[in-house]
Amino acid sequence: MIGRRSAIAAGGLALASGLAHAQAERSLPVVGFLGFASEASDRASVVALRQGFAELGHVEGRTIVIESRHAEGHVDRVPALVAEMAARPVGVFVVPGQAAARLLHRITRIPIVAIGLPPTASDPDLFQSLSRPGGTVTGFSNFAEELAGKRIELMREVLPGLKAIGVLHNVVDPVFREWGVETEAAIRGQGLVSVRLGLTSVDPAEVVRLVRSLRPAGAEALIVIRDFLTHSVRDAIYGTAIEERIATVTEQRDFAEAGAFMSYGADMRDLFRRAAGYADRILKGDRPGDLPIQLATKLEFVVNQRTARAIGLVVPPSILLRADEVIE
Repeated sequence: MIGRRSAIAAGGLALASGLAHAQAERSLPVVGFLGFASEASDRASVVALRQGFAELGHVEGRTIVIESRHAEGHVDRVPALVAEMAARPVGVFVVPGQAAARLLHRITRIPIVAIGLPPTASDPDLFQSLSRPGGTVTGFSNFAEELAGKRIELMREVLPGLKAIGVLHNVVDPVFREWGVETEAAIRGQGLVSVRLGLTSVDPAEVVRLVRSLRPAGAEALIVIRDFLTHSVRDAIYGTAIEERIATVTEQRDFAEAGAFMSYGADMRDLFRRAAGYADRILKGDRPGDLPIQLATKLEFVVNQRTARAIGLVVPPSILLRADEVIE
């Protein structure tokens, strides 16, 4: 009988302790990461964000709570995810990409720290100026399409006889549709033919069909514009490109890690780590409209030699010497 009472008492203490912990956690400030891509695609960004908070001295569950949700490429799920997180309640959102920032800005007034804002003087939908955004959105620019010309130059150095390049991009979202148009202009500006591959869904069959259309169109290289659609189907993109012996280049290293031949662009993990600093300041009372939009300070060039060998490319030493990392 005594043993049973002791067990009941112990169970009661454990339950009380669990309830107390849950209540304490509910009182902590909450940061919400909301990505439009898949959980797997966003994982590196979430890890970098958590690293940034740890460097600031935060301990998850004791000083802060970080919640993450992922739309898996289905934008229609976003309003429900925002409502769910707002009820938590989230004190600040951290989002990857300009499209995510625009949609969240339309449906919530919760402060937003966005990665991938345009490095323009102003953006009528998001901010008044880089130095003083003035609204509920701040964050970091990653120079996304401003580096398209450099990616084309790198590909031409590897394939000196290159005549045509494909551009795979989201044509559903106006932001990425425009980035595709800008990239095509950069290709034509270097005297090459541009082959547009407009992606409309996260259906792998669509990806396979699009990538397989490149060789018949005379293209042996492909620029992949990173967004929530291409990120969600990146395995299908690079698996098919390798089968078709198409050289791919993109802006982010995680695409190179997933099988792209090259990536050249901002160090996104560094930006998400830095985003923790802005989110922390907002939670402590700073207004996002007073926090300047910062530009990326670290660019990285990654070459995937495994992919190069798989598609029969010999990478010039000049390229390998300039690479920040060579994936063997």
